[in-house]
Amino acid sequence: MHRSEPQGQTLSRVLIGLMKGILSRETDEERWQALLDLQPAVRDHVASLGLELRLDESEGYAWLATRPANEGEAELPRLVTRRPLSFPVSLLLALMRKKLAESDASGDGRLILSTEDLLEMIRLFLPETANQARLADQVDTHLNKIVELGFARRLRGQDKKIEVRRILKSFVDAQWLAEFDRRLEEYRDHAVTVSDSQGDPE
Repeated sequence: MHRSEPQGQTLSRVLIGLMKGILSRETDEERWQALLDLQPAVRDHVASLGLELRLDESEGYAWLATRPANEGEAELPRLVTRRPLSFPVSLLLALMRKKLAESDASGDGRLILSTEDLLEMIRLFLPETANQARLADQVDTHLNKIVELGFARRLRGQDKKIEVRRILKSFVDAQWLAEFDRRLEEYRDHAVTVSDSQGDPE
């Protein structure tokens, strides 16, 4: 965004960026600063579309969410689509969120994980399989979805390593993790049962 650019055009660029997905200070510092400068105008504009701006200045992320209808208001059609996630994707997100909490507690900065790290983390919750290559391919596919959603990014020149993006903290809170922990235990028990039933006959 150029200094000579009209404010209306700058506002349009910010809004388009938000409509496309997550706006990050790290990846688009110029548009991020424009968002901060034009925040009241952005909030007013998206409110007319039934949306609200979610802004985390400390972590450097912003995104749009559907605004809950006020009492007596008619529900507007959703502009922001809810994306149902598969269990393995939800599982990986929960495990990444826990790792992020551990990283914060130990004072580490960026959280970098290898695909092998992720494979080891998720293997505990899946039925045992002899086809490790197929499992690795499946995890990589789930990871691609997470990268597409904006919760992680692959390191340049190191395809087997990803950085967990801190915006995950805003989407996966403590209450969600507690509920997911309960479901993980149920799933782990189910995985053990399935594994036992598929064992070799005596």
